[in-house]
Amino acid sequence: MKYIKTLLIFTHLLAFITSCQESKKSNLTLLSNQIPTDTPLVFGEDIISTDSYEFAITFTPDMDEIYFTRRKPEKDNEIYTMKFVDGKWSSPESAFFTTTEGWDFEPHINPKGDKLYFGSIRPLNDTLKPPGLYQWYSKKNANGWSTPVPLGKPFVDKSVIMYLTSSENGNLYFTTGEKGDAPEDWVIYNSVKEDGQYKSINRMGSEINSTGKWIAHSYIAPDESYMIYDFKSDFGFGESDLYISFNKNGTWTKPYNMGSKINTDQTEMAASVSPDGKYLFFHRGGDDYGDIYWVDFKSIMQNLLKKIR
Repeated sequence: MKYIKTLLIFTHLLAFITSCQESKKSNLTLLSNQIPTDTPLVFGEDIISTDSYEFAITFTPDMDEIYFTRRKPEKDNEIYTMKFVDGKWSSPESAFFTTTEGWDFEPHINPKGDKLYFGSIRPLNDTLKPPGLYQWYSKKNANGWSTPVPLGKPFVDKSVIMYLTSSENGNLYFTTGEKGDAPEDWVIYNSVKEDGQYKSINRMGSEINSTGKWIAHSYIAPDESYMIYDFKSDFGFGESDLYISFNKNGTWTKPYNMGSKINTDQTEMAASVSPDGKYLFFHRGGDDYGDIYWVDFKSIMQNLLKKIR
């Protein structure tokens, strides 16, 4: 029975990915000489992925803006952006909200394309709050993106909130922990939008959070049908691996390792999926090096389905 349910989840997911692939041509293919199939390739080599440390990439729904994190050698994290204009991509440049007070990283544009979230250690407007890693956001308007402001309560009650992603209905998923937790013990939390507000922060259940260390970087599908995240396990391929869990009528499955095509003896983390549903993006590297990779999402899901049958 469990197998049948899992098979149905995968079948519906692959149908969704296929329909997305057929509905929109991707601008992203212009950034690489080779388009990936089931083997990940470096994305935007020498443009986005360089000799620096790049991770956490996100796109507007029309895929005409890109935001990603870059950390140059011996420098702080910084968010860069590119725009697709007149049939070509602009060169990467610092995001409009770049600060000289602290640093920013891990941007995320929500599925509707009207909010851009990112983590920052810049000072909060409320100077009584201690320094921390808080989430900020900008709103999209007729003139572009607004000046970013911090997420208020209940989010500012946590001194660390990392890698926030949003579903279509506005529910937020992110990494945090309780007071006194070591970073390797932080896990995945969410906040459900109720009556237009976020009233609480909730630790996700043991199906998501019971396995491994360094549980982090949850990418939530727009319809909340699946979540891709990373953690380190004694049963993995090396350092942190990418895993996927499926939502069946509100119950999450155990996490499935996304396999040796994705995971290596290096660190794989910070996954996201292009708005057309076609490509999976993630970081692969070591402590002080690493690039953004991309791979055909449908191919990876088909390979995974064969292994769990």
